Amino acid sequence: MTRKIALLGSTGSIGRQSLEVIEALGHTVTALTANQNVKLLEEQCRRFRPRLAVCMDPDAAAGLKIKLADTAVEVASGMEGLLEAAALEDTDTVLTAVMGMVGLKPTLAALELGRRVALANKETLVCAGELVMETARRRGGEVVPVDSEHSAIFQCLQGCRDRGEVRRLILTASGGPFFGKKRAELEGVTVAQALNHPNWSMGAKITVDSATMMNKGLEVIEAMRLYRMPLDQISVVIHRESIIHSLVEYCDNAILAQLGTADMRLPIQYALTWPDRVPGPAKPLDLLACPPLTFQAPDSENFPCLALAMEAARTGGTATAVLNGANEAAVGRFLAGEIGFGEIPRLVERALETVPVVPTPTLDDILSADADARRSAGTGSCASRWN
Repeated sequence: MTRKIALLGSTGSIGRQSLEVIEALGHTVTALTANQNVKLLEEQCRRFRPRLAVCMDPDAAAGLKIKLADTAVEVASGMEGLLEAAALEDTDTVLTAVMGMVGLKPTLAALELGRRVALANKETLVCAGELVMETARRRGGEVVPVDSEHSAIFQCLQGCRDRGEVRRLILTASGGPFFGKKRAELEGVTVAQALNHPNWSMGAKITVDSATMMNKGLEVIEAMRLYRMPLDQISVVIHRESIIHSLVEYCDNAILAQLGTADMRLPIQYALTWPDRVPGPAKPLDLLACPPLTFQAPDSENFPCLALAMEAARTGGTATAVLNGANEAAVGRFLAGEIGFGEIPRLVERALETVPVVPTPTLDDILSADADARRSAGTGSCASRWN
């Protein structure tokens, strides 16, 4: 099946790899969006000829419009442009690869139209997963995960006739660049060290999340929403080799695992072709060249972000939006050199303790909690019970 795809976030790491997959499979691109990378977005537009291109930054959109004046590509800007891309006529699939809460509204807009959403945006499910999945159910839309861990679980569940047969979802984590270090050692790590992931090449924010283990906490919350599984049936193991991408344990004690190279093009492709499989550009896994596969328990004492995410998941309501918003603000400050690495969990903890939680939130409640959490983590520093 040839899909007509609106790619939100085409200039980021996932976006660029998505275009490789789309081109290899012969799919059509209807829309491309970026923040403000005009140069790359122009190149992509000239190659893939979408009907619409969007820059979140209005000045960047104005510049792009001038550069694309000799083409038939329409140019829009801001959230209105993103929503237009998600709802564009003759689009059947929206691949959401933007970073942060900006992906929530266009994802909901696509699901309201009954479209497939290939989701590479964690924040959408972390902050508003129940709302997103209910919209998909009500409108006949599909949410197919792109994250390697959730794609692995999704694949391992394909032969499952009854979710009651599932005992446990097991998410694997590389442990990031600081695995084995103690809190005192982590206080002085640099941005460059945090961005030096041992296995994956990813964007800056998600790479820092991997280093703090927040990334795995966010994925636990995603799993709860995607698969309607309670927290006590989801666990995390450290798997340094990043060859097993996640596992599903069944009630008869069988465990199914999905293995592959550290190549995001495979989960991207499966999100577009499911339920079919076709040849694609992802690298094959050479079993004879694999190192021994190891597994260890996560270290929540020295990497408290995972425990903070679990707390937010247990609390529910807008607590997960607070967790995510505070983390985004704190990571942004760390990347900008304003705070140290160890300050990230402390700022997230403060937001979780001070921002009120709405138990059964509306979209407005979720957006408000996100904004309050960002304000909380966006200034100052604080002590923590993790000290």
